[in-house]
Amino acid sequence: MADLVLHTFDWVPEMPRGYVRDLRVRWALEEAGLPYRVESVPFGKRGAEHFAHQPFGQVPWLTDGDLSTFESGAILVHLGERSEALMPADPRGRSEVLEWVFAALNSVEMASLPWSIVQFSGDTGDTPGWTPLNQFLNARLQHMEPVLAGREWVARGVFSVADILMADVLRLVDRFEGLAGFPSCRAYVARATARPAFLKAHADQMAHFAAAD
Repeated sequence: MADLVLHTFDWVPEMPRGYVRDLRVRWALEEAGLPYRVESVPFGKRGAEHFAHQPFGQVPWLTDGDLSTFESGAILVHLGERSEALMPADPRGRSEVLEWVFAALNSVEMASLPWSIVQFSGDTGDTPGWTPLNQFLNARLQHMEPVLAGREWVARGVFSVADILMADVLRLVDRFEGLAGFPSCRAYVARATARPAFLKAHADQMAHFAAAD
């Protein structure tokens, strides 16, 4: 088996810790029990080699032997193809997982990310800019609420990479109490983040960045 190497920043400020997207990859690797190691790249000075692997200068990326993959969704799909703990092997199951992978990254995160960025800035309130962002997110959550009320996990009732992505997207909203009116969404996030693999991945990320302080 090729050596799996997760590449992430050597340090980030305190506010994004616990939410940097290498967490999604750590979580998947822990769920699958795949051996891996972590290598750091500078947060402050991003060189040509970094951009050769991640053209936007972000993290994470994963190397699997001579294959290098960036974007957390693409990395999780790659890992899902290596482990049925992350994605079913049968075509119907794989298709259902993939549709929810894209739903998490497009339909839900498209609404949650700009909302969360404004929350981080503290520039919220009944303003022309904030109101449509809040309405857009709530419209998405209103669609997710009945889905999550009727199932434990989003695809086939079995935990998969789709849940890692969807739970992480919703977890950031919950950080700012955005799920207060959506009990099924909030219960889903609590269920996912109580998993031992998430707890280890989160602790490892926090320790990784704290070590560089």
